[in-house]
Amino acid sequence: MKTIKVEVPVMAEVFARGERPEYLFWVGCAGAFDDRYKKVVRAFVKILTHLGTTYAVLGKEESCTGDPARRAGNEMLYQMQALKNIELFKAYEVKKILTICPHCFNILKNEYPDLGGNFEVINYLQFIDDQMEKRKLTTDIKALNNIRITYHDPCYLGRANDIYREPRKVLKSLTANLVEMHRNKSFALCCGAGGAQMFKEAEKGDKEVFIERTEDALKTGAKIIATACPFCMTMMTDGIKYKNKEEEIKNYDIAELLAMSLDL
Repeated sequence: MKTIKVEVPVMAEVFARGERPEYLFWVGCAGAFDDRYKKVVRAFVKILTHLGTTYAVLGKEESCTGDPARRAGNEMLYQMQALKNIELFKAYEVKKILTICPHCFNILKNEYPDLGGNFEVINYLQFIDDQMEKRKLTTDIKALNNIRITYHDPCYLGRANDIYREPRKVLKSLTANLVEMHRNKSFALCCGAGGAQMFKEAEKGDKEVFIERTEDALKTGAKIIATACPFCMTMMTDGIKYKNKEEEIKNYDIAELLAMSLDL
């Protein structure tokens, strides 16, 4: 893979120059602070640069969407966060928002409008699929040497927003060996981190959800578990380690796999 230095445009700076990028790229808390997920952000930024897309990030002005607060029951904190973000978006005349986190995508798209935040919110897989449809992005079906890959559906992409086709289409453009878990699409099992479960201790039971879901993935015989959510990535990675399979099986985000295939 090439080492490419990418200058990420910051909204305050481009706005001051009188420029209006087509997209605000919402990085999200995981993309900003989690070392593993920063790699996913870098991969997607390289794809945006490869496509010549005009975008900008908020940088230090970006805050949390408020999703974890709302899921944990702190409605007041959620509304404070949301209203502050909406005010900032409007100040920068934002029309379209690109997200890589399904939790950010869902709340910005489906819940911010209740507070006056009406923007076109696009998940990165929808964006990539659209670029493929327009033939602005082409891949080789043998890019990953037909490595067997299985895909874990994030709850907030799949059941919450009916995004099933796009991730599979992207993966099928990279390998002819995409295999489904027996629980997939609307029947897929949660990774175990949603609904603010990521931030609390496990409850009593026979088995943690992330272990159950990792076992679903292992049964496919896949060498790569593809994910499209920072929560899912954390849980699947932990599951692989729990099963002592980290030398045999890898967990990559779809953006990373695409960037690898494009040699970015």
